[in-house]
Amino acid sequence: MIRRQIPNFITLGNLFCGTESLFASLVAGDVVAAAIWICAGIFLDFFDGLAARLLGVPSELGKQLDSLADVVTSGVAPAFIMYRLVEVPLKETCPLWVVVLCMLPFLLMPLFAAYRLAKFNIDTRQSHSFLGLPVPANALIWVGLALSDTAATNLTLGIVMAVVALAVDVLMVSEVPMFSLKFNFKDMSWRSNSIQYLFLIGCVALVAVTRQWYAISLIILWYVVLSLIAQRRHAE
Repeated sequence: MIRRQIPNFITLGNLFCGTESLFASLVAGDVVAAAIWICAGIFLDFFDGLAARLLGVPSELGKQLDSLADVVTSGVAPAFIMYRLVEVPLKETCPLWVVVLCMLPFLLMPLFAAYRLAKFNIDTRQSHSFLGLPVPANALIWVGLALSDTAATNLTLGIVMAVVALAVDVLMVSEVPMFSLKFNFKDMSWRSNSIQYLFLIGCVALVAVTRQWYAISLIILWYVVLSLIAQRRHAE
């Protein structure tokens, strides 16, 4: 019984991190702490499934619990971070209706995340790769901005963030194939792993050029762009 519950305890740890992120955003107004809690939750989210497979105790309960935790940690918590980074700065200089429009994609983020996770739970096509952007990847886009303290200090930046958020919301529930990050270790040639190598090279370049935390955000966007390019090439 104890062994069967170990993955669930890890998942609950993910949910705890998401809850703490919400408190950090709402009560303390500390977006950096909120972002760190989300990172901790995503880290635990990786290990709960791994623990279930290693211990031989996968369960439907664990699958549903994992999705509920992800809705909070990677759907709701990032939206509250962006409340601090977008609405709070903009409402000092912009009309209320402009602020609401800029915040709308972030307010819808938990809804798109919940729909995507429910869809993922019943979709048998996504065992080795993804259709649509994974919810933790969505969270990491906004975590990178929070860690670098990138706020919407003007309307233009607020609009850009809102447009990106809307695109990401749609991508989460889309049928766009996202390539797997796993290498083919049986054949490490460029031919067998070209897209993974390109992604890795791009990540190194982004980190080297920016040397800022928002490189995390750019890396996720690079993943999306590369997936779209790979899909187009495959279609041709």
